[in-house]
Amino acid sequence: MTTYFFSDTATLTGRTMRHVTRSADTVITTVITPVAMMLMFVYVFGGAIDTGSVPYVNYMLPGILLMTIASGVSYTAYRLFTDVKSGIFERFQSMPIARSGVLWAHVVTSLAANLISLVIVVGVALLMGFRSGAGVTAWLVAVGILLLFTLALTWLAVIPGLSASSVEGAGAFAYPLIFLPFVSSAFVPTGTMPAPVRWFAENQPVTSIVDTIRGLFAEQPVGDDIGTALAWCVALLVVAYVFAMAAYRRKIG
Repeated sequence: MTTYFFSDTATLTGRTMRHVTRSADTVITTVITPVAMMLMFVYVFGGAIDTGSVPYVNYMLPGILLMTIASGVSYTAYRLFTDVKSGIFERFQSMPIARSGVLWAHVVTSLAANLISLVIVVGVALLMGFRSGAGVTAWLVAVGILLLFTLALTWLAVIPGLSASSVEGAGAFAYPLIFLPFVSSAFVPTGTMPAPVRWFAENQPVTSIVDTIRGLFAEQPVGDDIGTALAWCVALLVVAYVFAMAAYRRKIG
């Protein structure tokens, strides 16, 4: 059964990846939009924001990476919703394949597609002047955190993908996730914020994740931030997975 699960999931992942590569609006939303925001923040607002000796493109890149992920997982919900409404989800379930293979194919596709988007965004950031002296270990840790965050948000996306009543509802869950970095340390130091906003910014998950990745890129000690970031990611993953599987069991009856 395990062999069938992996082979079936791989086959179905190939199908969903083809949908991604053939969808121009997916590329626009998940890559061009974050790049456009990065260009705007660096070249329009960057000069007005004091980040000390750290170039602004270095300072804000981690936040852009999280926004790229949040934007990308909205398409996971959309693709899953489309499969459910088209009836192909039920047809797959009636075939002699691993029952959870369809669901995991969307999850794996989300990880792969978001990783490609992240690489492109980092590439553009390098052209804009981003530099990091971080070693291989620091980069691997940063990538690991980003992939863990992607996995957590992907399972969160599965919930509306299975249970939404409209295509708009399937993707709308990502809007708060996309805007959450704006109320964090992603683009401006939290010390400049009013006290209530500052308290929220310093105690929400995005800030700890951004600060950890920023510290890794800058070869600086990350202190307790990495523990907090991992705790947020794991907690979100566990909760999202439990609710997603509950929605999946309801869907397949």
